[in-house]
Amino acid sequence: MLAAILLSAALAAPTTAELQTVAALPGEPSIVAAAALTADDAPILTLENRTAFDASSARKRAVVFGTSDATASVVLGMVRWFKSDPAAAALRDRWELSALPLAAFDPADAKGVAITRWITFQAPDAVIEVDDGGAHPIGPGGVTVANWVIRLPADAAAIGGTLRAAATTPPRGIDRSPHDVIRARVAREPIAIATVLARRYPETPSISYIPSVAWTNTLKLAAITGDESLAQKVRAQTAKWMTGGEPLFGNRIQLTSVAGTMVFADLGGEAMPKALEGAKLAAARKADGIAEYGQGWTDDMFMASAILARVGKQPDHRDALDAAAQLLIDYAARLQRSDGIFIHATDGPFAWGRGNGFAALGLIEALTALPENHPRRALLLTIYRRHMTALKDQQSPDGAWREVVDEPGAFREETATAMLLTAMARGIRLGWLDQTFTPTVERAWLALAAHVADDGTVIDVCTGTGAGPTKRYYLDRAAIIGADDRGGAMALLAAMEMRELRRR
Repeated sequence: MLAAILLSAALAAPTTAELQTVAALPGEPSIVAAAALTADDAPILTLENRTAFDASSARKRAVVFGTSDATASVVLGMVRWFKSDPAAAALRDRWELSALPLAAFDPADAKGVAITRWITFQAPDAVIEVDDGGAHPIGPGGVTVANWVIRLPADAAAIGGTLRAAATTPPRGIDRSPHDVIRARVAREPIAIATVLARRYPETPSISYIPSVAWTNTLKLAAITGDESLAQKVRAQTAKWMTGGEPLFGNRIQLTSVAGTMVFADLGGEAMPKALEGAKLAAARKADGIAEYGQGWTDDMFMASAILARVGKQPDHRDALDAAAQLLIDYAARLQRSDGIFIHATDGPFAWGRGNGFAALGLIEALTALPENHPRRALLLTIYRRHMTALKDQQSPDGAWREVVDEPGAFREETATAMLLTAMARGIRLGWLDQTFTPTVERAWLALAAHVADDGTVIDVCTGTGAGPTKRYYLDRAAIIGADDRGGAMALLAAMEMRELRRR
């Protein structure tokens, strides 16, 4: 039996079809997905389940991986044994398993960041490497991330002995397993996460959409909790623009800055003239239909709609709603694919995660403000529902959305997850979407919470991104880990929307 396994392993790594056969066996793991991409854009296939961020599960979690063709089929055989052998029944009651049959080392990823990221967010108590005696390091600095090793030759049942030993042995070299850390993160209530984020962000105040998303949601949180210090923080951070000590815009007006005036609409009163100034700029269009101060990207859909929708709620400024609706419809005609997904730009025709987030947020800003009888509302709802339906099918097994939403090997990105769950959650709450979307949103919330640390720092936030000519451009964007105003603001927005959905 062992000889046959090793012979087949030596011939080739497991195929997608082989993984699907094992996934189809009763029990978990049951989803074929991908952890990353190789240098030649082939997916690094995984077997996953949907429970990585389930804080209610009492089972321990394990990841088993191999790093060569010789170990890949052995790993797959171990998963088959775990799922189907009667001798593994007690282990199935105690453990959940994910597998990475071939952690294909990418020379461009010298520290193994992509694979290490995937393993960490499977939330393991035990990480098991099947080792053929070769040198295949995948962890930072060339040190393996495994804390258990099964050396070949070994049969598929060898994983059973390792899991039994791991059940009673603390992880080596760490105080808490990733499972313990992530279980604590996802157990937090949305308002608790929102409070941490509101106190921290923005760290760099400016008139831009990023600080303004944080400010507007901090004001909402202050109103809900009665914490005047939060509202005072917003007033203090915006004071120099309120008093005229600083101009709203520099020599070059950009729509990202125009969107920053949304905070003045939410502050209201004497701040409202600054919001009206922003709305006038947001409504301006070039001859080709592109926003005057935008780029023609999906980003513009949110930047314009965020301020126009707020100002359009004022009785004397309903024309702002007309402008927002028409801009969104025109941009959707250019950028929404036939399947409902948005490309980032005509010169960046790829389904960038945050780019889809911008489109989704722009649509819900307008739909929230538009009267039921507005002549453009029905078409906007159609655009929005097509988008949400398509995104529902692109969610990763752990609930996150990816840096490129339709690329299974792209990394699972924090802002896309925050923005898209916000758009779906509001749609459910306001009746634009049916209840079949609720499990999608709940799973996305757990994935987002797992990427927000206790101190409000965030994990895997795509850095600032313009339109790119290739998919690889988007796939290779840096993933920020730490304090980040953009990631913090979008997570705060999502936490507030999730709180409202759960209250309903």
